[in-house]
Amino acid sequence: MKYTLKNILPNPLKEQKRGHTSDIWETTCHLEKSKKYLITAPSGKGKSTFLHILYGLRKDFSGTVTLDDKELSTISTNAWADLRKDNLAIVFQDLRLFPKLSALDNILLKSTLHQTKSESDIRQMAKQLGIEELLNQSCGTLSYGQRQRVAIIRALCQPFDYLFLDEPFSHLDDGNTEAAFHLIESVCAEQKTGFLLVSLGEKFGRKYDKELIL
Repeated sequence: MKYTLKNILPNPLKEQKRGHTSDIWETTCHLEKSKKYLITAPSGKGKSTFLHILYGLRKDFSGTVTLDDKELSTISTNAWADLRKDNLAIVFQDLRLFPKLSALDNILLKSTLHQTKSESDIRQMAKQLGIEELLNQSCGTLSYGQRQRVAIIRALCQPFDYLFLDEPFSHLDDGNTEAAFHLIESVCAEQKTGFLLVSLGEKFGRKYDKELIL
């Protein structure tokens, strides 16, 4: 799978004076499934919007985006549902967990669609991220950093060609960030794919196939 972006610019950014040349907005850009991308920009410059465009949640932009030569605007609602189930995984900046459900149930809602990860696998991932003892707690009682780790595990419990990560470590300390990044890299290696990570500028001690500035 391959994304091609041509001259895209979100409508909310059209009145902004950006002060720099973007590698993505108003240019031609290609994104390949096997690559690891770091995308950086200050707050308010469209990082979440960019991922939401790729995930099919936003259409308020000029220009064109194609996925395997098919324009995103022509993809049906049912086809988007299939893509998000089988090809596109995401950790939203606002996480979008169900606060009244336990951490485990939030993850199982995703994993049972595919049965690619067993409950034992989930518990092992939770152990790696230091939240195994919290799996039976409702997400609404967890700290934001704990919920971020739940959201990361949930995103990894499905097949994907692209993994979108929207500031997934913003509330994690260095040790927990390292553990979460290691888990992400391990699952991506298993699935023979990469990821798109957006951040305010942090590189998290990694090398990427490509670094892009919004």
